[in-house]
Amino acid sequence: MEVEPIRTGIALVLLFSGAFAVMTVSGLRFRKELVIASLRAFVQLSAVALIIAWIFTHPQGAVVYLAVMLLVAAYTSNRRIGGDRRDGLGVLLAIFLGASATVSIVALTGALEFSAQALLPFSAQMIGGAMTTASLAGVRLRDDVRDQLTTFEGYVALGATYRQAGREFAGRASERSLFPTLDQTKSAGLVTLPGAFVGMLLGGASPLAAAQVQLLVLIGLLLVQAITAVVTTRLISPLPPSLGQNAGQPRVAA
Repeated sequence: MEVEPIRTGIALVLLFSGAFAVMTVSGLRFRKELVIASLRAFVQLSAVALIIAWIFTHPQGAVVYLAVMLLVAAYTSNRRIGGDRRDGLGVLLAIFLGASATVSIVALTGALEFSAQALLPFSAQMIGGAMTTASLAGVRLRDDVRDQLTTFEGYVALGATYRQAGREFAGRASERSLFPTLDQTKSAGLVTLPGAFVGMLLGGASPLAAAQVQLLVLIGLLLVQAITAVVTTRLISPLPPSLGQNAGQPRVAA
């Protein structure tokens, strides 16, 4: 499908103006954030398009690009969680394990062609899904511990380390982080048409081929996020560094 740059530009201006107008008339905040987000999306996607175009002709660059993506994803999630450097390493490992397990299965089975054009966008989606899950699971774990701090402190008083005590809350936090993807998977094709499916249709692929790729993405995300959620909630400290230090409990791994 050919995209007309001028017509696309006109549509984007109208879409942005409409959103800004609605927010202004309704007295909604975050208009500044709307402008910043839109500009960042434009600059970042333009740059990424150039980078990916280069990678498609130089496949060896895919490894470097995915490594940078992993580091940025871990940094973003850890900042959202409010973790320290040690937590950041745990989040990085969680995202890596989830994404690599899924991409490896898809690549080894030949479900997608073993090429940068096929595996790079798939891997990027898996890393993005893992990042979201790590953030949700980590924030949920710490919120639950804060809400039930007396119970948590009881485990610590009995001799448990922070991470051992946190495991009593890890299961629920992991489960809650999976809700968005489970709901998306259950409603695929009924409530929404997922992104990969729509993108392939717009690109001229057959509906059957689009459905096959979308299923790989949806089921792949379930594995990615299950691994990421479990590993994240077991490796990060269940309390922020400052609160943990105030409590006087050394942050020692089990």
